Amino acid sequence: MSERFSSTPRTRVVRLPDRASYDRQTLFAILDEAFLCHVAFSVNGQPYAVPMAFGRDDQHVYLHASAASRMARGAIDGLDVGVTVTLLDGLVMARSAFHHSMNHRSVMVVGRARLVTDATERQHALRRIVEHVLAGRWDEVRPPSEKELKATAVLALPLVEVSGKIRTGPPGEEDEDYTLPVWAGVIPLRTIADQPEDDGRLVPGVRRLDERRIATRVR
Repeated sequence: MSERFSSTPRTRVVRLPDRASYDRQTLFAILDEAFLCHVAFSVNGQPYAVPMAFGRDDQHVYLHASAASRMARGAIDGLDVGVTVTLLDGLVMARSAFHHSMNHRSVMVVGRARLVTDATERQHALRRIVEHVLAGRWDEVRPPSEKELKATAVLALPLVEVSGKIRTGPPGEEDEDYTLPVWAGVIPLRTIADQPEDDGRLVPGVRRLDERRIATRVR
């Protein structure tokens, strides 16, 4: 397997190409850190962009939805989608309005998603989605029932056309603006997790989630 994704006309970063990344491990790390993706698709000429949980292996991004959803119905014969994730690392404050920006790491995956019908792959995909939220969780919980599986559509998007874009560092300024009496720099941002909150109906003796497990999932 190549260490880099091939740049294609659909994934080539045109604006500010110095921020582009096609490195497989770099982009996998961004996908693994993100909790949420946005899935863009079109049905009968109407565009949609839907926030979703997701999972991945080395070959696919896996998505799940209601079996009655537009996305699931559209994927019966294959559905062209764009999946993006973005990690926001900082607000970049410049001396001019034009040069304000955001430090971020983002990944875009485009391609044709297929409806997963094989029972073994469906279980694999759903496990990946649950484990993406919290490692080890699948083996702790009740697996999906037949009724729940019937109500759930699973889509697989090949990890073939993939690109990333990363911005780091302070603002870029016009030389003459460095003399302006305006604060400039970066306001760092990060995701944190507070203590888990019980739902109020735990069976006696059930232990709270180990906070160390959660800490490994967020920065």
